[in-house]
Amino acid sequence: MVKNEDWILDNQKSVLLSEEGLLKQKHVALRQHAFYLLEVHLRFGKDLQARDACGTSDPYVKFKIGGKQLYKSRTVNRTLEPYWDEFFTVPVEDVFEPLHLRVYDYDFAFQDDYMGSAQVDLTHLELSRPTDLAVTLTESGRPDVTSPSWGQIFLTLTLIPKTQEEKEQFFNKGSLLRLGFNTPSASPLVRRQKTQMWDSVVTIVLVEGKNLLAMDENGVSDPYVKFSLGNERYKSKVMFKTLDPQWLEQFNLHVYADQPKVLEISVYDKDFHGKDDFMGRCTIDLSGFEEERTHSVWKDLEDGAGSLFLLITISGTMGTETISDLSSYAFDAGTQRELLAKYGLYKTFKDPYDIGHLIVKVFKAQGLAAADLCGKSDPFCVVEMCNARLQTHTEYKTLAPEWNKIFTFQITDIHSVLEVTVYDEDRDKRCEFLGKVAIPLLKVRNGEKKWYVLKDKKLRTRAKGQILLEIYVFYNPIRASIITFTPKETKYMQQEQKFKRSIFVKNVNRVKMMLFGVVELLRFLNSCFLWESTLRSISAFVVFLVITYTFEFYMLPVALLILYVKNYVIYALTGRQIATRDEDELEEVEEDDDDEDKDERGEEKKTLKEKLQAVQDATAMIQNILGEFASFGERCKNTFNYTVPFLSWLAFLVLVLGTVVLYFIPVRYLIMAWGVNKFTKKLRNPHAVPNNELLDFISRVPDDEEKVTHRELKPMFVDLTDSDKKKKKKRN
Repeated sequence: MVKNEDWILDNQKSVLLSEEGLLKQKHVALRQHAFYLLEVHLRFGKDLQARDACGTSDPYVKFKIGGKQLYKSRTVNRTLEPYWDEFFTVPVEDVFEPLHLRVYDYDFAFQDDYMGSAQVDLTHLELSRPTDLAVTLTESGRPDVTSPSWGQIFLTLTLIPKTQEEKEQFFNKGSLLRLGFNTPSASPLVRRQKTQMWDSVVTIVLVEGKNLLAMDENGVSDPYVKFSLGNERYKSKVMFKTLDPQWLEQFNLHVYADQPKVLEISVYDKDFHGKDDFMGRCTIDLSGFEEERTHSVWKDLEDGAGSLFLLITISGTMGTETISDLSSYAFDAGTQRELLAKYGLYKTFKDPYDIGHLIVKVFKAQGLAAADLCGKSDPFCVVEMCNARLQTHTEYKTLAPEWNKIFTFQITDIHSVLEVTVYDEDRDKRCEFLGKVAIPLLKVRNGEKKWYVLKDKKLRTRAKGQILLEIYVFYNPIRASIITFTPKETKYMQQEQKFKRSIFVKNVNRVKMMLFGVVELLRFLNSCFLWESTLRSISAFVVFLVITYTFEFYMLPVALLILYVKNYVIYALTGRQIATRDEDELEEVEEDDDDEDKDERGEEKKTLKEKLQAVQDATAMIQNILGEFASFGERCKNTFNYTVPFLSWLAFLVLVLGTVVLYFIPVRYLIMAWGVNKFTKKLRNPHAVPNNELLDFISRVPDDEEKVTHRELKPMFVDLTDSDKKKKKKRN
């Protein structure tokens, strides 16, 4: 009997030793490979936990290795047996780290509910062979007999070994989707995963809603909007107590090749004591939208009431065969002649609302800031003009991207400013700002291939890097002049100016500078009456008598014309505008503002800021009123000093015309004509917007702050291309 027990023990020991030996051999074999790709097919779930009051859940799954989230599945609504059928591929550097799955119930209003977790030992998988698994979810995430089951997740895993060379290739390209696609051994899972790379970006601006459905007892609602495009989701902020909300929110949704291009929109009323109420829905088929164009869309809501106003742009298209690629866009001398003829003076009245055409070539950038830990960035470029917004594709892992894109815009106002911004793409967070440049259209020299230095967010100081652009502006000057006296197009996405001490002080100083000249003039006039200087008082008295005796109304524009002539002589002789403020002083104030930003970030953690919110709102209003008052005075001053020659000459011609009209036509007839026009304007055109032509003209003139932001900085270095070098040799 003892011998039999000893034999059994020896046999068990030998089995354990053989298993340990096999396990060690397998671990040694696994360590021989430098890198692995784990292909995951998330199939479905079964018998999951109910977390909603209706007895169901809205489950989704997160996958992690070593505490780092690698993938998040889409949410399947109202089910305990979700069907995902999702494919993805993740890199695995340490195969001995287990794969963790965590399942959550999506809750729109509150924190998502935990539904269980599990882990998979990757060392048990056979290499390069799909393995079907039924993973049991538990509360702790560990396989324990005593822990009750919270359901199962069914998936298929394939662990594929890769060489050191393939590992370097994978991380150098910076994409999980570029390794193994063109090899004959690429599995169906990998080939299908290629479709997970987005091929374009839909930029949506949620502007406003009109006449929405009243859900509260007081006849108003607290509306917010949900957007869905394939697996992409977005939820807007809540607007309180209104049926005509103005959100003014901008966001991006990605378009994938294997997903339908239908944008689903739902509007809800926020209920803080129960489930949110449904207010209406609508769908927009994006497949019929022209790419690289910003479309204004009013959409009526179904199963509810009211409508939504959106700006939708499809851009950022991948590949070299897109319409925005330089190689596929025909822009030659013949096209330029056609555009010049289209906006020629002899065709002025053919289409009075077609002001002009803008063409922007975005070649490349260099010297950008490194936004990633590896010392590189994933830059893409956004080109904006008022509410139109287009963007390039993303170039991965580089500080010198080459986009080679061409964008076209329809010009609605020749006084618009072209804004070019470079961002770093980050899929897990918001895109990181790298640099920006603002270029007024009237300062563009057609066909000049030029390096523009990137600036910071406030367009004051130099940022890292510069961008190579070539811009063409074709416009009709008469149409552009007429549109100058109409209301300026409102830019929807403008950052609300919050109260800051430095900005408040700056606006006060701007008002002081503007009033300084007025005070000095009043002092001079007062001194004439006090006879502080006999010669001055006698001269002033003679001038007063002459002007009073000979005054006619046409002399008013003549006096302004004299001021224009004086400033033009200075401008022609020096080649510069008359400077009244030191631009270095403006930058100094802005540096103080940066310090204020740091202080404010520290104050955000204090509850005192919340208590003083009402006071800040009031001071912000005063600050902005002072800023607008100072801006108006600076615009009036800059009208006369040829800051924008186009506007100064336009004002000069208007004054000449006004002088002639006032000379030949009595003032009372002119006032009557003005009154008839104002009183009948709404009758003649019910959709006309009330406006003041003089204020509309002044709104186009840049103030001193905008002069600084529009100023170009000298490039630190220039990278000459082969074509540029050839042109330089020819000139020499």
